Amino acid sequence: MKPSLLVSHSAPPSAPPAVRRLAPVSLQRDQVMACVVVSILWVVVCVLLVWAMPAQAQSQDLQAEVSALLKAQTEQAQQLDGGADGADKPRIEVVLGQLDPRLKLAPCDKVRTYLPNGTRLWGKARVGMRCEQGPVRWNVYWPVTVKVWAPAVVAVTSIRAGSVIGPADLRLIETDLAASRSPAILRMGDVLGRSVLKNIEPGQALRQDDIRTRRWFAVGEPVRVTVKGSGFSASAEGMALSPGDEGQCAKIRFDSGRVVCGLPVGERQAEVSL
Repeated sequence: MKPSLLVSHSAPPSAPPAVRRLAPVSLQRDQVMACVVVSILWVVVCVLLVWAMPAQAQSQDLQAEVSALLKAQTEQAQQLDGGADGADKPRIEVVLGQLDPRLKLAPCDKVRTYLPNGTRLWGKARVGMRCEQGPVRWNVYWPVTVKVWAPAVVAVTSIRAGSVIGPADLRLIETDLAASRSPAILRMGDVLGRSVLKNIEPGQALRQDDIRTRRWFAVGEPVRVTVKGSGFSASAEGMALSPGDEGQCAKIRFDSGRVVCGLPVGERQAEVSL
């Protein structure tokens, strides 16, 4: 599945149009972010050059810095590109917000664009811009919103809390995957027959946080544990010391007394990866 990328922004009238497309990358979140960084940094630098800096500030040093930054980010995105095939091509859209109109930035000869620590370019985020050479050193944060549009599971009927999800309740509809921190459900088969934790309205995308976690086994029940390693696998019987909730480590004790942390994968089944 290969995404296309569109960058748009809301800027002062003097700012130039800013729409760029990048080579497709696969839809994994970190890969998307690497690709998105390139467009965001380029557009923000161009806007600031026009809005906050005089023409003479557009020096060869600044251009070289921006070029090096874009080259590094582009190479990173190309290395992460898995080249996955797929009929559906997600659209990655980056919407640039506006700085506070009351903000007056002094002319700057060298601007550094960066991502603040802990920033994830997924949903609402921000890009930092710092003046490193000029009469006044300033630092601003440009708001951005990253949207990733792709088919995902959406409710077409009202689903009440505690109700079991059926095929007639769902459709695959283009959805902004980055609209919530909770991952979207991409396959209907992953949620059919399961119950929801809260009311879901028609048109609402289902997220992992909306679905009740499955419990594959209870404390004290026998569990078949499969240990997988490089080129081998082995199975043994154990007893659950903690509930086997989907996605959570479950403690399982073997007859030898050894206790392992297994990932519940089915009815009274768990896996341990070495």
